[in-house]
Amino acid sequence: MNRSGFTRDGCSWIPEYLNFVDAGTCIGCGRCFKVCSREVMHPYGINDAGQILGVCRGAEEDFDGELTRVIMAVDYPGRCIGCGACARVCPKNCQVYVRADLLPSEPHK
Repeated sequence: MNRSGFTRDGCSWIPEYLNFVDAGTCIGCGRCFKVCSREVMHPYGINDAGQILGVCRGAEEDFDGELTRVIMAVDYPGRCIGCGACARVCPKNCQVYVRADLLPSEPHK
């Protein structure tokens, strides 16, 4: 499968897709989640021990008082189209991408 392409002016281009969000850097602002039309990531609640409590479905979600912070996590990496919108709005630059030519040749089903 060919994983490269060309820009409008004929330059070679290899797309990069969102692989994961660095939980140590993410501040849970949700900007990336809001800008992504493909629902690649979702906000997750974290407790004091750093354990993931589950998906935060709204501001009132506190997981029985255990919630200490929120981070974004990639749920569906295969949905990413490589537009980079999440990186442009992130104030902490915590998205980690993988080049298309480094992905397995068989698509994930």
